[in-house]
Amino acid sequence: MHIATGYRGRFAPSPTGPLHFGSLVAATGSFLDARHQHGEWLLRIEDVDTPREVPGATADILTTLERLGMTWDGPVSYQSKRTHLYEAALEQLQQQGHVYDCSCTRKELAGSTAYPGTCREGLPEGRSPRSLRVRVGDAAIDMPDRLQPAVHQQLAVDIGDFIIRRTDKLFAYQLAVVVDDGEQQINNVVRGVDLLESTPRQIYLQQLLGLPAPAYLHLPIAVDAGNAKLSKQTFAQRIDMDDLNSAIIDALRFLGQPLPDTPQDASREELWQWAIEHWDIRSIPTGRELPAPARYTASPATP
Repeated sequence: MHIATGYRGRFAPSPTGPLHFGSLVAATGSFLDARHQHGEWLLRIEDVDTPREVPGATADILTTLERLGMTWDGPVSYQSKRTHLYEAALEQLQQQGHVYDCSCTRKELAGSTAYPGTCREGLPEGRSPRSLRVRVGDAAIDMPDRLQPAVHQQLAVDIGDFIIRRTDKLFAYQLAVVVDDGEQQINNVVRGVDLLESTPRQIYLQQLLGLPAPAYLHLPIAVDAGNAKLSKQTFAQRIDMDDLNSAIIDALRFLGQPLPDTPQDASREELWQWAIEHWDIRSIPTGRELPAPARYTASPATP
């Protein structure tokens, strides 16, 4: 297999609603980091969690990115069409003895900081398998980040054996994203800091599957006045399709990037050209959470 030698990044939104400001920040950071280094920027729709998918959201996201002027390389990939790859990875892990059946429910594990290993040596008598977990053993993961402080996790203590196939037989995000990044030869991942603490699990799976670990850059996430991450659940407002230049400018300001003297007078193409040339991760705020402009958050009247 040909191994990518240049920068190869991606943006991987979940189709749970229209593109909001928090998603735009992640898209902007990953896009600029790739283009500044003359690299490739791929687009992947992470629709493996089908119960959360909102009809029409995928088309809406693609249209918004196109109108924003954020062009990607190659065809769009869809996790829902890649389950054969996840099956192959699961089979590899099973053959290596890393996977076991688990009968535990969320209710039974409520309050546990790490999985206690209830089913590690076999299902309790009279119990049926529900999910599949991967053994973590005594794995210790040290993960550097290009922006955030390095993360150290002792997986058995901090996380425990974790699920890679859910009760509903859908593949867990941790396995799917590792397989996708490996198969697509992604060597740079730029995404929100809300995923930072789950990255050691992904590195562990990369090690088990013999896949290289990308370089990681975790950006601050946008939060509302109540300090909640912008999302469908917190009624985040979609990007204003009639004022996309202002959205780009807001995203650049959020990421601490320099702007031209009169950004409001620049065309969309000029904005991106400037932003690509002047992209500097040293200017990104190092905090984990930053307030989003009020117009992108839920209004007080939102139920």
